[in-house]
Amino acid sequence: MIRAVVFDVGECLVDETREYGTWADWLGVPRHTFSAMFGAVISQGRDYRETFQVFRPGFDLTEEREKRAAAGRPESFGEDDLYPDVRPALKALRAAGVWVGIAGNQTVRAGRILRSLDLPADLVATSDDWGVSKPDLRFFEALAERMPCRPEEALYVGDRLDNDIRPAALAGFRTALVRRGPWATIQRDGPEGMRLPTMRIDSLAELPGLVAAF
Repeated sequence: MIRAVVFDVGECLVDETREYGTWADWLGVPRHTFSAMFGAVISQGRDYRETFQVFRPGFDLTEEREKRAAAGRPESFGEDDLYPDVRPALKALRAAGVWVGIAGNQTVRAGRILRSLDLPADLVATSDDWGVSKPDLRFFEALAERMPCRPEEALYVGDRLDNDIRPAALAGFRTALVRRGPWATIQRDGPEGMRLPTMRIDSLAELPGLVAAF
């Protein structure tokens, strides 16, 4: 049975359309041009951060985040950026007695924002909190230490095969690939996208029923 469900953040819980749009603005690039290049980089199996290098060679994401914050234009998201199925799904899972976690590659600042949203979750943690980022298996080891069950009794939900589904499976977790955002749209119907996830879903609203039936 599945006793715990843990969610990635970007494009799983949070629609990052606005966030990446503000990066295009920061770079002085038309948003549709930035989005097109972003998709091209992902489809080639490259690191998404290479997108920034196309428009500004030598771009350092950590440094630019600090510059944005200093300029009063920090990366941010809020209630309006949550996908509409997030709160109902998390609430339904907890009502069914499932332990709910949120853990993704995010900054300390993003972690504070997530906690301020008061989502129905038993854990909110970020890669910056733990000092290790996906797809490093140590991220999932850190997660396993904080769960009330073994990894094989937990489901990790994410939108990326490379960062979420593949490493979570290697760490012994069940996995669910949610089809939204650029990564899942590009990766989902390939051979690994068809084979690797325990579940393939189009909405988090499917999870309570699937978890109960598993």
